[in-house]
Amino acid sequence: MTQPRWLDEQEQRAWRSYLAMQAKLAARLNRQLQADSGLSLPDFDVLVQLTDHPERRVRVLALAEALQWEKSRLSHHLARMQRRGLVVRQDCPDDARGAFIALTDEGQQAIERAAPEHVNTVRDLVFDQLAPDQVEALHAIAIQVLNRLDEDAR
Repeated sequence: MTQPRWLDEQEQRAWRSYLAMQAKLAARLNRQLQADSGLSLPDFDVLVQLTDHPERRVRVLALAEALQWEKSRLSHHLARMQRRGLVVRQDCPDDARGAFIALTDEGQQAIERAAPEHVNTVRDLVFDQLAPDQVEALHAIAIQVLNRLDEDAR
């Protein structure tokens, strides 16, 4: 077995800061969405995926992949969203075993109500704190890590 390549002090500081930022930011965004719209951050994530498609629907497996959620987590969450009238499950005419998740009019209205304050919060907590070159650096870092993760997925 090879020895682990331990993080040096600078890498460890950066990694732990990233983990703390990610956790605090997700918690704050979730609280903001709940307070302003009654949506959770996972609800919002699902609705965003659906609004990104012109037909306002997506295959269940494609949704799970886009969100990086386990199938059981997605299934349970979608059932809760269906009960609230935000989404509906539709049969797939090309594949009897497959299904689409479609955005309802109520779901569309919910995201339209939630999005303005959500983007204000994202801007306040993240982008208003960064200079344009830092925004570019954040984007470059995210793309580089995402590309590496995509390599592993292949």
